Amino acid sequence: MPSPKMDIESIVASKKNGSGTMRVIRWLLVLAAIGAVGWFVLRQSAEIPENKYVSEPAFISDIRVTVAATGTVEPLEVIEISSELSGTVVSVEVDFNDKVEAGQVLARLNTDQLEVTLEQAQATLAIREARVAEAEATYDESRTQYERAISLQSTGVISLEQLTTTRVGFQRAEASLNMAKAEVRIAQASLRTADANLAKACICSTIDGVILDMDVVVGQIVQLAIQIAPLFSVSEDLEQMALHVDIDEADIGSVDVGNPATFSVEAYQGERFDAVISEIRYSPQTIEGVVTYKAILRVDNADMRLLPGMTATAEILVSHVAEALVVSNAAFRFTPPVVEAVGEESGSGLLGVLFSSAPSFAPSTRNEPDAEGRRIIWVMREDELTSVKVRPGASDGIVTEILDGEISPGDTVITDIEIVE
Repeated sequence: MPSPKMDIESIVASKKNGSGTMRVIRWLLVLAAIGAVGWFVLRQSAEIPENKYVSEPAFISDIRVTVAATGTVEPLEVIEISSELSGTVVSVEVDFNDKVEAGQVLARLNTDQLEVTLEQAQATLAIREARVAEAEATYDESRTQYERAISLQSTGVISLEQLTTTRVGFQRAEASLNMAKAEVRIAQASLRTADANLAKACICSTIDGVILDMDVVVGQIVQLAIQIAPLFSVSEDLEQMALHVDIDEADIGSVDVGNPATFSVEAYQGERFDAVISEIRYSPQTIEGVVTYKAILRVDNADMRLLPGMTATAEILVSHVAEALVVSNAAFRFTPPVVEAVGEESGSGLLGVLFSSAPSFAPSTRNEPDAEGRRIIWVMREDELTSVKVRPGASDGIVTEILDGEISPGDTVITDIEIVE
């Protein structure tokens, strides 16, 4: 049987051999980590991103500043015609799209009752005129008696009382004559009313134009108390039309009467029509929080291709600059990014070593105009990025006019940057 001393020595010897193996493994892991860090640092230093600038040259061009607006093509004026009387429609004498003249019959109402009323008014007038004739005869008789009574009373043949009676009879005859004449005027007015009502049974056009819409059929009963929709809608000459567009409040300050415009409609894809602003209405319209103002553009429609109600998209020319020095609008949005090393802020240790040589691109500042309205653009001169202060002018949304600044046609203007890894 082995002794206790021998067992203890063997155990201690085995522990010493295991501890040496673990130390070797740990050193191997440390060396591997250092090698990986060295490889990563060398790779990062060899692949530092380079700046590749996107540029466009400054050049000479015309600038057309336009304002976009949408709306509909409408007739210059639409007259709505209804009946001034209640009655039954007995005839409709026009149809949609018919050309009509002022005074032309569009429809007729039944006139039986109106004709009876007219005959009654005529008879009443005849009676009133006969009463006037009767009153005139009585008046003449009373006047003669009164004049004779005056002569007789002056000679004492009749008394003063008889003279007074004669005078009162004359005054009554005069009043009756005046009343009869007034009744004649009333009868004449009633006759004119009956005659006018009979004429109104003919629903006629009030202008020269075209029938755009109708809401009437034969046999329809027209009742003024409940009639809401017009019977006819008549447009003026469709060879002259109006384009009604809504202009945003941000653009209304640059738009004025007389500005030329072009517009397109869905019916004629790729084709544009000419128009001119004839009116700008001051009353605002607010729809879903958007404020717009109505502008009316006159349109020549001699070929009758444009129809009422067509939806149009218009471009209104508000400014035109010929042969201006221009640069791309993107040039005013570009500023060079600021490159920073993040290793200084990453601390020490393995992470600090890993990222100490990796660059970081910080956000650039906004290119805001200064107090004089000048802004900075960047140009490439002798392979160096150079800032230039310029004063911008008109812009069409793609390019901007340069009013002054140290820039010439052909200068390489930076508009963007690409990071190449």
